[in-house]
Amino acid sequence: MTSPVTARDRAKAERSDAILHAAARLFAARGYTGVSLEDIGAAVGVSGPAVYRHFAGKQALLGAVLVKVSQDLIRGGRLVAEDAPTPEQRMRALIGFHVDFALGNAEVIQVQDRDVAHLSEADRAEVRRLQRAYIELWMEALAPLHDDSGRDTDQDQLRLRVQACFGLINSTPHSTRAAARRHAATATVLIAMADAALRATI
Repeated sequence: MTSPVTARDRAKAERSDAILHAAARLFAARGYTGVSLEDIGAAVGVSGPAVYRHFAGKQALLGAVLVKVSQDLIRGGRLVAEDAPTPEQRMRALIGFHVDFALGNAEVIQVQDRDVAHLSEADRAEVRRLQRAYIELWMEALAPLHDDSGRDTDQDQLRLRVQACFGLINSTPHSTRAAARRHAATATVLIAMADAALRATI
């Protein structure tokens, strides 16, 4: 039997989430090396040392940010893939999910692209493991759309298409303003471009 969640537990969880969001925002704006624990603590109204009650240090905090974004991607991707009844709908659902995620989480996408080298070995390995699982999820969804010849599609080609698609979508936080990312037309254009990239004939 699990213990009931107390008000103190909820408050601690909320503070941890606030610290994670503040860290992602500051890392995106200044880079990992340009941010201190004192900066992160000040952003949520606590002292730098108080952050240690939630995370072991700045590197652990970066790990928590990037592991969480990878977990969110694989969890959300699996959910939308499982809900789609046909290969066509599955692929479109994954594209829509990733576009929405990238546009709504621009800061963590920026941090992931730039600061992954600062992770501990354990966190870097976990992020890479989750990323591989996410890529494989997309490859499984894409394969039936390229198997009309009756032959198995080359796995390297599938991986290349998926990674190129991610590069296209994930570049948006670096190349657009926040106002543009909130505009519905941005998502529409990205979805169409991603779909075309994945299906391109050679």
